[in-house]
Amino acid sequence: MRVFFIALGLMLWGLVASAFEIEEDRWFRSAAETGALHILSSTDTAVFAPLIEAYQARNPGVSVHYVVTNTQALFHAIADEQADFDLAISSAMDLQMKLANDGLALSHQSPATARLPAWAHWRDQLFGFTQEPVVMALSRRALGAAPIPETRQDLIRLMRDHPDLFAGRIGTYDPARSGAGYLFASQDARQSDTFWRMSEVMGGLSPHLYASTGAMLDDLQAGKLILAYNVLGSYLADRLKTWPDGEMVELRDYTQVLLRTAFVPVTAQRPDLGRGFLDFLISHAGQTLIDERTGFSRIDEAALAEGPHLRPIRLDPGLLIYVDPLIKAGFLDEWAAAVLRR
Repeated sequence: MRVFFIALGLMLWGLVASAFEIEEDRWFRSAAETGALHILSSTDTAVFAPLIEAYQARNPGVSVHYVVTNTQALFHAIADEQADFDLAISSAMDLQMKLANDGLALSHQSPATARLPAWAHWRDQLFGFTQEPVVMALSRRALGAAPIPETRQDLIRLMRDHPDLFAGRIGTYDPARSGAGYLFASQDARQSDTFWRMSEVMGGLSPHLYASTGAMLDDLQAGKLILAYNVLGSYLADRLKTWPDGEMVELRDYTQVLLRTAFVPVTAQRPDLGRGFLDFLISHAGQTLIDERTGFSRIDEAALAEGPHLRPIRLDPGLLIYVDPLIKAGFLDEWAAAVLRR
């Protein structure tokens, strides 16, 4: 009878999980399981596997179920479907902030969370555990003799001066399809009016629009693009290890810095395990592993101080402005008018 109820519970959990689109679904099984931690994440399994394995080495009785989906699906899974994951991890800071602000995150305080700088957590509910520059990627060979732009003004001039070179060969996020892409675009608009002028110039060159950094980098490496705007620097850095033609550009007028964030949902079945894994991520051991094994960068105030052009996207209520449905609809309309010319 006990086996029956365990099987029934797993089947019902699977039905809940399958209500949203799943990109990856993997169990990291413990040989002597005493509990199971369920994580919903927008980060690829291959990137997170070293962290999960290191966590399990310290907690050998815990199996980990790691489910990957996109940032918008993650938001709706928690907000609308009450999916019972023990930890939610996403690169879409604004959507994470919305979930926490709407009362869907449990509070958590520990010695590990107390060591985070004020800009890397919010209300003891939402916690940053990586900082990643949002950069421009380009192919030096495809760019030819044209100069590498150092600012957005440089990029605007370059595109205007060489329309034949760039037509149909620029990639950027589609903010209507990507939560991270919408975050980057809306924060660009907050930083400078230059974003709209740049968007209009890009729009006149028939840019390709993407839902992920990985897809943009694939086309850039394949020669379909010359440059990709607003890609995650951590993903690009990993590609550059085996791609000598690639170039990462941190624009000097400003370079946004994303915080990958995590929280324990109120629907968690094992909030104790969610909190424990969160503490591991922001512990010294976890942060060291993030630096050494994932391609991401740890939370590091000193590194930000050394780069005055680096602008962290702060975990504060300002993120909620562009999540408002009316403001978001207006922004996307304005973006479509500039980039899609409609």
